[in-house]
Amino acid sequence: MSVLAATLKRAEIGAKTRRTVIGDNVSCLPEIYQDDVNMAVWNRSLDPLLRASVAHLVSTDPGLQVSLMTTPRSAYTSLVKLLPDSDTHVLAEDVACLVDMFAYLFDIEHVGLRLTVLRGAMCPRFHVDKVPCRLISTYVGPGTQWLEHRTVDRSKLGPSASLESDHERGTYTAEQDIRVLESGAVGLLKGEAWDGNEGAGLVHRSPSSEDTSRLLLTLDFGR
Repeated sequence: MSVLAATLKRAEIGAKTRRTVIGDNVSCLPEIYQDDVNMAVWNRSLDPLLRASVAHLVSTDPGLQVSLMTTPRSAYTSLVKLLPDSDTHVLAEDVACLVDMFAYLFDIEHVGLRLTVLRGAMCPRFHVDKVPCRLISTYVGPGTQWLEHRTVDRSKLGPSASLESDHERGTYTAEQDIRVLESGAVGLLKGEAWDGNEGAGLVHRSPSSEDTSRLLLTLDFGR
């Protein structure tokens, strides 16, 4: 790519505007299809039975790592086999419902599912995902951190050999720029592979959680 073409490309990316849609009802999630939306968040409250199921799983299986390719029809059955304790079946039912919703929303048959208990930051630096769209939900513990499009210096994203923090690198200006997904919330994060969203993927990172466990669910387009 020539210097002129690269300059024009950077200008095109810098001119893009993106916003986040946040609501208390699942009906806000289809807003992710709007060209200027790079994240849709359903802030939901987990009922007591679901919270108890999550707490039981985290306490009895602190090293849990579930990764599978599934479908709406098979998700619950597959999860029950992997989480055989009956006290976790309420959680399995909720995850299966999110799989069904995700597959229906994007008209896909297969869904990549990961359900993991974490201590510490899995992805400690701000970054974008090279996927069309990813569902993220933290059932318990600190939620995913993210930045609004207008507050990010995207030239500072990417791997670095230095020990500089995101703030020291200038990825964002002030600590108050950092937003956090609430525990239990369902977030749809539009990535760089969404058609027309190059240079505008949702910038996010894992929270620091060395002192507490978090149960993280991610759903991706299946292959």
